[in-house]
Amino acid sequence: MIKSVLRLAQFSRLQENVLIDHRVTSAFARLSIITSRNIYTTHLCSKEIRSKNEKIVVGNSKYGLIEGETMPETININQQEHLFPDTDTPNRLFNGVPYKELHIINIKSTPNNTIMTLTNFNGKVLLLHTAGIEGFKNAKKGTNLAAQQAAITLGNRILEYGVNTVRIRVQGIGPGRMSSIKGFQMMGLNIVSITDDTRVSWNPPRPRKQRRI
Repeated sequence: MIKSVLRLAQFSRLQENVLIDHRVTSAFARLSIITSRNIYTTHLCSKEIRSKNEKIVVGNSKYGLIEGETMPETININQQEHLFPDTDTPNRLFNGVPYKELHIINIKSTPNNTIMTLTNFNGKVLLLHTAGIEGFKNAKKGTNLAAQQAAITLGNRILEYGVNTVRIRVQGIGPGRMSSIKGFQMMGLNIVSITDDTRVSWNPPRPRKQRRI
């Protein structure tokens, strides 16, 4: 519609024949200054307006965010001190405990289940909890809701065990990666660092040849 009005504004004879009111003529005079290059007309604008007016339903997708879960916020690196590890990181104190002696929460997230363990700095397993132990069965074990609920239960047990400051080590690409970390945050655990230790194959097996039909 905007482009059609701009086309009408380019023809002076059509303005004289159609436009009688002085206010409309002045409006067309102002429109003649505007070109189509100055107007950004794409579908993105309509999508933004539609998303503001419509109610956004969260948690329907299998790998989407659930209620109470948010995306990580951006951090201003200039305002953060000791954001990245250095040579002094293993000896830095967190609540009176050196970084190298902190307890570690291992999260193994698979498409079928989410397994979480609490170990000491030597690797000795102290607590273990999974989405299946939480009571979820079959395909529900692999959802982000099951991972968050299992993380809340394990976080409560960790606090009862007497551990408050932990490190997190994540492995796997299942849907319970972010939601399990969110569950530990909801329980009030002081998370010092998050390490992604997902295994990557640099020499994967040869794929099957394309099927002939």
